[in-house]
Amino acid sequence: MQELLQQAQAMQQQLFNAQRELAEAEVKGTAGGGLVTATVNGQGEVTGLSIDPKAIDADDPADTAETIADLVLAAIRDAAREVQELQQEKMGPLAQGLGGGGGGIPGGFPGLGGGQGA
Repeated sequence: MQELLQQAQAMQQQLFNAQRELAEAEVKGTAGGGLVTATVNGQGEVTGLSIDPKAIDADDPADTAETIADLVLAAIRDAAREVQELQQEKMGPLAQGLGGGGGGIPGGFPGLGGGQGA
């Protein structure tokens, strides 16, 4: 029984460490060959957005706005995929250790796809 308790405590510490690493992590997603870059933390929150001035066509503001909106969405989706990969890398082995065959975080992170909230 003592051994089981020690294993549970070790698993809890590993989970805490993985969650801390995710909270501190930052990933970038890009679109349009780097014209738009979205920065997302390991918890899936967008923390930054960069738009290269080359993406702006002053002669066609309506088309430029639509293009930039599409590029922003694509960059955020790209960053979200990167976050999911990072979450799988950090949390997957722990979920498998808990009997969660496929790994990853049960339910995923809302808004990032792949989970119940997507």
